[in-house]
Amino acid sequence: MADDDASTRASSTVRDRWDDERTDVLGERWRARTLHLRPDAVTRRTGVDPQATLVRRVPDADAAPTRRAVLYLHGFVDYFFHPHVGDALAAAGYDTYALDLRDHGRAIRPGRPPNETTDLGTYAEEIDAAVRLLRADHDMVVLLGHSTGGLTAALWADARRGQGLVDALVLNSPWLDLRGSWFEQNLLARAVHVVGRPAPRFPVRTIAPHYGRALHRDTGGEWDFDLAWKPHAGFPVRAGFVRAVRRAQMRVARGLGLDVPVLVLASDAAGPDKTLHDALLSTDSVLDPAQIARRAPLLGDDVTYVEVAGGAHDLALSAAPVRERYLREVTDFLAARVPG
Repeated sequence: MADDDASTRASSTVRDRWDDERTDVLGERWRARTLHLRPDAVTRRTGVDPQATLVRRVPDADAAPTRRAVLYLHGFVDYFFHPHVGDALAAAGYDTYALDLRDHGRAIRPGRPPNETTDLGTYAEEIDAAVRLLRADHDMVVLLGHSTGGLTAALWADARRGQGLVDALVLNSPWLDLRGSWFEQNLLARAVHVVGRPAPRFPVRTIAPHYGRALHRDTGGEWDFDLAWKPHAGFPVRAGFVRAVRRAQMRVARGLGLDVPVLVLASDAAGPDKTLHDALLSTDSVLDPAQIARRAPLLGDDVTYVEVAGGAHDLALSAAPVRERYLREVTDFLAARVPG
């Protein structure tokens, strides 16, 4: 993760105030604000500085004030388009915020390649900034990370141990290990690791479009999301990104020391990740839940693992009965472990 003084530097680099908000693409119930970030490695190549976007749900007019907040972190080829998650958390007494990390979703900027990084620790700057903004108004802050966002959240929280910045983690299908055959996990992963340092922009694979199409309302799914920000075939998967993810996963494999309660949730079954099949939305067709279950205890001493039968990769986008169960597991965990 980024060096420990990153959080101090971040607070001085974010120039925004809460009155800089604008109506978000999700509608009047949601507000968004830009977080201006320091120049990074991509800036040196493109001349364009990074930005992140912090989104929040406006509380209901008749809602009692709350001092508890959840900050959502998305995955790769992803962004926050989950208002139903915000509604469920609001009903449980939490204000909902979501962070579109640099070069993802709302934070994609002309001149900067989308979804490209060589170090997941780079995202610490915007996470630090967002969490400190939330801490100014809330006594309790929870990180909710999905997929790559779950891996990023875990490493960020491990690097911030003892600082009291967050009170719990919820990880929805976190990417804790590399899916694939023995050859892909070992020999191929090592080759990409070697290539990723001198040639980080070398494309190593593409994403199958089937899962995205199954989700989107224009191709038979329930959900409306911007295909410029979350295209079905994704963005190029480059060697530097795979190397960054693999390095982060190896840190998890060695064991983290998270000092807050952690809830890890995943589907009960893996589906094929490269072919079209009928169970795209009732299995995890991106990651392997068995790997997630094996790695979850390595996150810390207080980890709860929940298997969600019939869950999709993003459990919040599963069929209605399953996603309702997922959201209930999350809110029940928060009620039990993050009181106040």
